[in-house]
Amino acid sequence: MHSLIVVSHPLPQSLVHAVARRIAEGIGETGHSSEITDLSAEGFDPRFKESDITAHLRQAPADAAVLAEQARLGRADALVLVYPVYWWSFPGLLKGWIDRVFSNGWAYEEVPGGRVVKKLGHLSIHLVAIGGADLRTYARHGYFGAMRTQIDHGIFGYCGAPVRRSELLLPNAPDDASNVIDEAGRIGRAIFDQPAAVAA
Repeated sequence: MHSLIVVSHPLPQSLVHAVARRIAEGIGETGHSSEITDLSAEGFDPRFKESDITAHLRQAPADAAVLAEQARLGRADALVLVYPVYWWSFPGLLKGWIDRVFSNGWAYEEVPGGRVVKKLGHLSIHLVAIGGADLRTYARHGYFGAMRTQIDHGIFGYCGAPVRRSELLLPNAPDDASNVIDEAGRIGRAIFDQPAAVAA
């Protein structure tokens, strides 16, 4: 089976990239394949443009860049998003990728009568957020719960894609992220080890 790992961080030497690479290694250790998409290095344009609106309204096909990302996802059995927590969500680059790629007619379909057809039930989702605050901060303010509502349910639940994993990884200390790298390996090895959950 094949996994698409999407990374959103401008620095290739960052912990976020190291986590993505370790997840890919873990997937490979179980005999499966993966591909890493580095949105920053590839120069993906996150801006939702007029062409995206016409594609949403089904008046024209999507841009070539969007179609290329949809084709990548079409080859995948699992999608792994690896990203830093920015303002209690994921970075704008990743949000723009979702805005443009998870489009009407491809990820979901709005049909007459206000009904929505969820089209991504075959794609399991694994969310791996890298946080900078301590766990008490996330718990005290309800940030991680809010992120799960917004991302897990609001995006992937809407498309019918089952979220199998929603992780918040926090380094032991500013100069010690060994626990995060170890956990990334475990996540990679577990990507294809159980049936997908049903999206809410």
